[in-house]
Amino acid sequence: MHEFNPSQRGAGVAAQSMQRGDTHQYLTFNVGSEMFAVGILNVKEIIEYGNLTEIPMMPSFIRGVINLRGAVVPVIDLGARFSGKVSAVQRRTCIVIVEVQQEDAKHDIGIMVDAVSEVLEIPSADIEPAPAFGARIRADFIAGMGKVAGKFVIILAIQRVLSVDEMAVLAQIGQEQSESQHAP
Repeated sequence: MHEFNPSQRGAGVAAQSMQRGDTHQYLTFNVGSEMFAVGILNVKEIIEYGNLTEIPMMPSFIRGVINLRGAVVPVIDLGARFSGKVSAVQRRTCIVIVEVQQEDAKHDIGIMVDAVSEVLEIPSADIEPAPAFGARIRADFIAGMGKVAGKFVIILAIQRVLSVDEMAVLAQIGQEQSESQHAP
């Protein structure tokens, strides 16, 4: 199991860049053919994909839960969350554990990605606002578009992508639909 602790790698650089406000660090990863990024301060660790317990009657984007040192952590399939199509597990598939703030509580949520790429520093000057249209995911899921080596990286608004309230509503709808299909 490969664990990643952001405090081990570049924490001093992150603290300095936050003070200057000109550069931010992002963990980049692939989902399908797209490259995405999430702020490194949200990332707790990266683990191998596996040992998931499926939960019946959940939306397709909720792959299940894992036991992470005694804590139950839900795992979200980002490919399914964005497109509705369940992602295939591949050799480099892994789970990125991120921490999201929901009102007064912090939640650890796993996101299933096809492959983790690298940690990048992206200057604020190289981040464009989210496009109003044309992206393959909801516009409110995009915090910005980072320019890296002549290509764009989609910087996710991870609090919106992993909104606990929205996912609870979707899970409830999925459960109601499943119950109505099985009713006599």
